[in-house]
Amino acid sequence: MTGNDPERTVRTRRQVLAGLGAVGAATIAGCQSTEGGGSGDGLSGTIDIAGSSTVFPLATAMSEEFRADHGEVGFNLQSTGSGGGFANHFCPGNTDFNNASRAIREPEQEQCASNDVEPVELTVATDALTVIVNNDLDIDSITVEDLATIWSAEEQPETWADVNSEWPDEPLELYGPSDASGTYDYFIEAILHSGDSEVGHRQDYSATEQDRTIIQGVEGSQSAMGYLGFAYYSTNTDRVKALAIDDGDGEPVEPSLETARSGEYQPLSRPLFTYASKSSLSEEHVAEFARFWLENSTSEQIVAEDVGYVPLSEEDQQAQMDTLETAIEDAGN
Repeated sequence: MTGNDPERTVRTRRQVLAGLGAVGAATIAGCQSTEGGGSGDGLSGTIDIAGSSTVFPLATAMSEEFRADHGEVGFNLQSTGSGGGFANHFCPGNTDFNNASRAIREPEQEQCASNDVEPVELTVATDALTVIVNNDLDIDSITVEDLATIWSAEEQPETWADVNSEWPDEPLELYGPSDASGTYDYFIEAILHSGDSEVGHRQDYSATEQDRTIIQGVEGSQSAMGYLGFAYYSTNTDRVKALAIDDGDGEPVEPSLETARSGEYQPLSRPLFTYASKSSLSEEHVAEFARFWLENSTSEQIVAEDVGYVPLSEEDQQAQMDTLETAIEDAGN
């Protein structure tokens, strides 16, 4: 494994998270240069990955670590949103992996099947989906009920005071992921469909697949709110404020790796996935990268410190490795 090189992992964190936020890159191409090391094992080829913007930093970090030992293997990574990746890239058979911040849906499975693509679901980390507000907003926590009211397509409050009379009488300015995002889908299930509620997500907000745009929007308006993956918040803690979430017991819990790991941060802790195309696993360089990712899925350095997610437990890692090895054997590799 190569995940224990402090110099390399610090570079990964700064370039992948901060750097991508600065330039707004949604696609990484050209990672296939041969500046990395080489183990002389003969691995070569290109690996195509699309999907979740939330999983994108983790996939990028893993690909950079892998290329340190396998410099002849190139990566084309795109941040398209979970749904956009399934519909436009993975299920049509154009990518080897699709990252996702929610599980694949039945229509997506049907689309994949119609193109002879068999997805192999691999859990790679846990995220603490984070609700952010402007640093100057005098609010530090929020209930799930109030959060649902703010984002409800039915109620659509216009000011903070419309939700809670003790809050400022200032217009709500909302930023969040687009409907192609797994984060959007997960938020609906966890917040808007909590309990017996089945309300839809309001559409009068600034929707984007660029997490940096969510950060910038909330930072730039005193009455703004947004939501996104914890990894992006964790590299911008000086620019925006995370709200603690009260799941109904009157004890708000702040998002963190610790509260996500312990299960305290509810209902916004969620598994993160990558889906491998079984046919792609017949190619040695693809299979070896999938093994490498799971082998490093317990790494505190890469997953937690460098990217900002909760690593798998050893038990969960073994279960995912068993799934992967079965798929690789079935693929004929």
